[in-house]
Amino acid sequence: MLTIKNLSVSLEGKKLLSDININVKEGARHLLSGHNGSGKSTLVSTIVGNPDYKIDSGSIIFNGKDITNENSTTRALMGIFIGAQNVPEIPGLTVLSFLKHSISAHKHFETGKELSMGELLQNLEAAREKLNIPKDWLNRSVNVGFSGGEKKRLMLLQLLMTQPKLAILDEPDSGADATVQKQIVDVINELKTTTFLFISHQQTFTNLVQPTDITILSEGKVMIK
Repeated sequence: MLTIKNLSVSLEGKKLLSDININVKEGARHLLSGHNGSGKSTLVSTIVGNPDYKIDSGSIIFNGKDITNENSTTRALMGIFIGAQNVPEIPGLTVLSFLKHSISAHKHFETGKELSMGELLQNLEAAREKLNIPKDWLNRSVNVGFSGGEKKRLMLLQLLMTQPKLAILDEPDSGADATVQKQIVDVINELKTTTFLFISHQQTFTNLVQPTDITILSEGKVMIK
């Protein structure tokens, strides 16, 4: 699903990643581990196409296609989802409008067809009930006034609605209580067609996810176990 070949990355002239090689198998629950500052979030940002990070060498192959030079929007439409640690607040854009535009863009990219409002609302209602999300959340501005755990539940709502090919979760357990952590694991278990690459520092959460593969980073390099 994802192959990273000899990837070196810098930010403002400072090298952050050196010669990274990782294979994330289709259907995997791949844990990206390492101490703070080891390069995990840098790698995640590079995979999703953050333009602040400069790829000095190497390539990123996603689902058989070289996406090294693709922008973040194209990568997202191709099926790469990012659950970031710090998500932006978007005053004035409701959760419902955000989901409508996101799902519509994905469907048009994949099929060339438009998404019907009826189809959207039917799928949204099922996902909302599954996560026990109050209906009035849909009319609130995205992430504005939401607690850490509530933001994680909105992330899960996005996951269920988009069902991406690859979901990259950067410390999804951070700021989430035991109930929300269980919801995260339940969604991971439910999305059989989604490959997961996740970062976690909590052994309890990691044990719940039961990773199929582990890659350890240290000082911007892959540690050989």
